[in-house]
Amino acid sequence: MALHITGDPAADELLSDDAFALLTGMLLDQQVTMESAFAGPVKIRDRVGSIDPVVIADVAPDAFVEAFKQTPAVHRFPGSMAERVQTLAAAVRDEWGGDATEIWTRGEPTGAEVLKRLKALPGFGDQKARIFLALLGKQCGLEAPGWRDAAGAYGEADAYRSVADIVDPESLAKVRATKQAAKAAAKAAKG
Repeated sequence: MALHITGDPAADELLSDDAFALLTGMLLDQQVTMESAFAGPVKIRDRVGSIDPVVIADVAPDAFVEAFKQTPAVHRFPGSMAERVQTLAAAVRDEWGGDATEIWTRGEPTGAEVLKRLKALPGFGDQKARIFLALLGKQCGLEAPGWRDAAGAYGEADAYRSVADIVDPESLAKVRATKQAAKAAAKAAKG
């Protein structure tokens, strides 16, 4: 399935075609816009020459940080996020044979097992893992039994809570509105 997350056809094509690129975009999705985070993998590929986790894990760390710093930057925190991407790449290389799809396909796992595997990845906490699981189920054809339940609220149909629900500019606007309402509610609760 073709993803439409970034508004950049080249970035969206890479996300649609490369599982590690998609996983990396999810990792980068913090303290920047979703579009910027998910456009990061195409910048990495263009600057390093590959988005293969085996290659990424073996790039000299200083050189990888420099690739993140080039304008436009891959992320607003290039040092720490470059390190996180390399740590994720090493985990995919070492634990999943360099194939990110193995995380959600090896052994025909249930949704709960996929969630457990995602949460075990460096940089993936509970919420990020649930969002990514919902993205796999809603847009990438994941058929693991129970994935919606494992993804929690992010797995609900027509929820417009996260990147998992973005398929066009209209759905992006709905996700933004949901996030803004949640932030306003949290702020109001604090007083």
